[in-house]
Amino acid sequence: MEAVAKVQSVQARGARDATSEQIRGSSLFLLGRFLSLGINFAAQVLMVRYLSTSEYGALAYALAIVAFLQPLATLGLQEALSRFVPLYQEDREYGKVFGTILLALGAVLLSGTLLIALFWESPAFLAHLMTHEKVPLLLLSILIVLVPIEATDDLLNGLFASFASTRDIFLRKYLLGPGLKLGAVLLLIARHSTVTFLAEGYLAASLLGILIYSAMLVRLLREQQLWPYLRLESLRLPVREVLAFVLPGLGAILATSAIPSVSIFLLGHLRTMSEVAYYRAALPVAQLNNVVMASFTLLYTPFAARLLTKSYSQGINRLYWQTAAWMTVVSFPVFAMTFAFAQPLIVFLYGPRYQPSGPILALLALGSYFNVALGFNLQTLKVLKRLHYITLTSVLAILANVAVNLILIPRYGAFGAALGTAGTLIGFNLLMQAGLLRTASVQAFDRRYLSVYLTTALSATGLFAIQTLSPLSFYLALPLAACASLLVLAATKKKLGIGKTFPELVRMPLMRAIFA
Repeated sequence: MEAVAKVQSVQARGARDATSEQIRGSSLFLLGRFLSLGINFAAQVLMVRYLSTSEYGALAYALAIVAFLQPLATLGLQEALSRFVPLYQEDREYGKVFGTILLALGAVLLSGTLLIALFWESPAFLAHLMTHEKVPLLLLSILIVLVPIEATDDLLNGLFASFASTRDIFLRKYLLGPGLKLGAVLLLIARHSTVTFLAEGYLAASLLGILIYSAMLVRLLREQQLWPYLRLESLRLPVREVLAFVLPGLGAILATSAIPSVSIFLLGHLRTMSEVAYYRAALPVAQLNNVVMASFTLLYTPFAARLLTKSYSQGINRLYWQTAAWMTVVSFPVFAMTFAFAQPLIVFLYGPRYQPSGPILALLALGSYFNVALGFNLQTLKVLKRLHYITLTSVLAILANVAVNLILIPRYGAFGAALGTAGTLIGFNLLMQAGLLRTASVQAFDRRYLSVYLTTALSATGLFAIQTLSPLSFYLALPLAACASLLVLAATKKKLGIGKTFPELVRMPLMRAIFA
């Protein structure tokens, strides 16, 4: 019994260490996210204000198709890299490490090239399905090349995360990439050029980013002392293991990308490019709620996979819910502004002509934040190999999204698209959470964190009620949302264990007063 107790104590410390390391590393990504957020937002606002609504709608339409096709090129292989590369490295199976990398890169380049070839061979057929306007097709003929480039970029992010190379991801993903695209927007304005020039600039920026990332990868492999093991005769392609992991989860990847994209397709086909612009202008603002979650995602799967190999289910449950609670609280300031004060925020960012985007933003923000608050249910089910459930649920979500939007968009336009998208996202996440009920590793809901969710829900509801009863300007809404966010942090800081996760903070008197 004493020996068992010692083993459990060691496992518990390992789980706490893994959770803290995951949160600390993800916090660096979060800082990077906020830096890239400022850069991307500057580009977004400049672009929307410079282009006409129809031009911006056409660009958004083409980019939405690229975003929809990108998972078809990636095939979920970036998550396979995060899942298998750490395991093979732990087991010193270096032939499989490089075999997995080669398999993923080869599959992405092949599938991306096929998608480009299919589009260039049959543009008239796609134009008939897409929209009755010509500009989106012209832009898509340029931006379609982004599909394999962006898919390769996703693979490299997953690969760098597998080696826990947070510094390189920080520099490339959060500084260099957004900076290059902002440069394209600034050149557009300085040259008084057209939206076609911007599409070409986006393509050039992404290609340059991939070249830089590739050079960084070579250096990383040498730092990890893996370069000497890169030998052709020792390569082993784990095709069966990777396909068994990727194929069932591909439906979920398509669902998460298709749910917002399908709405844009149907809007462009059934309504006008202006309706697309109203919806698309609100979408990236609503997706700011996912900034924290995206920062935590890169490291979550490798940590959960390692805990699974050690057969420590309590560690996975702690990692899951502690991470979910952190994401819920840290994302709350964004949710407060994008949900409760959506109308003044939209007018402040884009001007009065985008006022119809206010209610759209509120609905999309609700769907995005709901996804964040429930945590990494999809990623956890993948790690636990509940792949058939994921596939079935994803197919149902895609079909439901199409059906709901076909009903709502003809009547309500962009608002109907937002309503259908938010409802489908919430339903999809509830089904993913229900899938955890049949697992022994993660609870569908951990009651220890009930106070965190009640605090955030009541605070958001109160702010929404204030704005509904007495509409505020942006300059009054911002400090009110900040005060509410500080109250949420004060009420939940002990549950989050901020002082234990970041002990260096509590060494400073002012920080100790805030976070201890």
